[in-house]
Amino acid sequence: MTVRPFRRALAAVLGAGLLAGCGAGGAAAAAPAGPPQPGGTLRFAVSSDQGCVDPQQVGSNDSIYSLRQLVDSLTDQDPETGELKPWLATSWTSNPDATSYTFRLKSGVTFSDGTPLDAAAVKANFDRIPQLGARGTLPKGYLAGYVGSTVLSPTEIKVDFDRPNVQFLQGTSTHSLGIISPASAALSDDERCAKVIGSGPFVLESYTKNSSIVLSRRTGYTSPSSLAEHTGDAYLDRLEFRIVPESGVRVGSLIAGEVDAIGNIGQQDEAPLAGAGIQLPARANPGLPFGITFNLSRPFGADPAIREALSWAIDRDEVVSAVYTSATKPATAPLASSTPGYADQSALLGHDQAKAAAVLDAAGWLPGPDGVRVKDGRPLRIELTWFNNAGSNKPTLELLQQQVRRVGIDLQLRERPISDASVIQQSGEFDALWGNLTRADPDILRSSYSSKGANTYRFPASPLDDLLAEQAAQSDEDQRSATVAKILTNLTENYLTIPVVELTTTLGVAANVHGLKYDASSRIQLYDTWKSQA
Repeated sequence: MTVRPFRRALAAVLGAGLLAGCGAGGAAAAAPAGPPQPGGTLRFAVSSDQGCVDPQQVGSNDSIYSLRQLVDSLTDQDPETGELKPWLATSWTSNPDATSYTFRLKSGVTFSDGTPLDAAAVKANFDRIPQLGARGTLPKGYLAGYVGSTVLSPTEIKVDFDRPNVQFLQGTSTHSLGIISPASAALSDDERCAKVIGSGPFVLESYTKNSSIVLSRRTGYTSPSSLAEHTGDAYLDRLEFRIVPESGVRVGSLIAGEVDAIGNIGQQDEAPLAGAGIQLPARANPGLPFGITFNLSRPFGADPAIREALSWAIDRDEVVSAVYTSATKPATAPLASSTPGYADQSALLGHDQAKAAAVLDAAGWLPGPDGVRVKDGRPLRIELTWFNNAGSNKPTLELLQQQVRRVGIDLQLRERPISDASVIQQSGEFDALWGNLTRADPDILRSSYSSKGANTYRFPASPLDDLLAEQAAQSDEDQRSATVAKILTNLTENYLTIPVVELTTTLGVAANVHGLKYDASSRIQLYDTWKSQA
């Protein structure tokens, strides 16, 4: 079993994941175009809208691309090394058991409405986050065990937890803990989804649900990350994010010059885009791979034979080769291979239809007259809920449906808009969900699979909870890697989640766009981005 230690993973994998301008057609990155030119509008087409413009309440990449530009974070994570760097915080310390963190903030930073971004504002954010509803699962997970914050001075704040929380520091680099104004933080969840005020290089100009998110450059911006390549205002005047669900329309619009960048590149898009001189920057996403996770409180999810058989029935190599871009890998564990703490579980994730059939036979699921297996008069008909926030989802699931049907599992696909995701997860009204989550820290396992958290999948209390809590408290990298490996083995041996394919984010970017960068979580930063004259 291959275990990837934290430091090596961050240095060797996070940085190596960026393949600027690489794709099936071998498109080269844009040639240097001289010094950055300010001005202009970047038009970016994405496939979906999560229905919210609050960075602390979104988890879909299509929404994060735009909303990341509204907020700054306490820290930033170097995508080349994984090291945390100053952003709003100039420095930080923690106590030995990782239950208390003290941050020293830049002075003079303001939100776009002119109010100060000081220690009191950070406290207002952290105090409010635990009160968020279902849409706030990610930031609430980063603040697990939060006791409160103490304002030591306008530029110094102490954050306390009732248990060790090693992963919190990395969480401060994410969009989920991006800082919004105290006035925005005090609004209701739904009010925040309509408009928020941040301190970032862009401000929200307009939001039309399922149509567009428009941002304009903030004048007088003073708080870029230490990883930024310039200071002062952003180069671009405006950012227009258009919601375009049809992949072919997005690709055609980019080739025709109607937009400057697109997300959700499919396998069929690589060659035509490369042939048109389009840049195809790609980066492997850390975190949870795309996969199937059952609701363990439902009869199908509670049956370990069904979970195991479904996993063996899936041909991951076929899925990747048939649907995904050339940089994509099949999943080999419940964590993507680019995640710190990854441990290879591929021996338990092979494709073996005979074994899948034998597992079902032994459990009493026998072939019915139409080939669908039946037990006690009930057909093995599983409803799999999925969300339309990635163009690859539908063809992937239709192929999986064909693969598992060969062993007698009838997978019924239920499509829902991404804006319904939090409601469905909270309700528990599903047999199984298809999805992924991106984070450059293995604590994403705890926030997803602990019975003591949001518990979307209704996991029962078990020794897995203790392991998940243990890794969150371990500051020693080697010890934490060893614990994460045990967690991955537990999840895989019991088929509590069925990973299928690792997400690789591939964008299409016009040749005259420069400085568009991936962060450590394979989301984009547009502060340094600019356009030359075509």
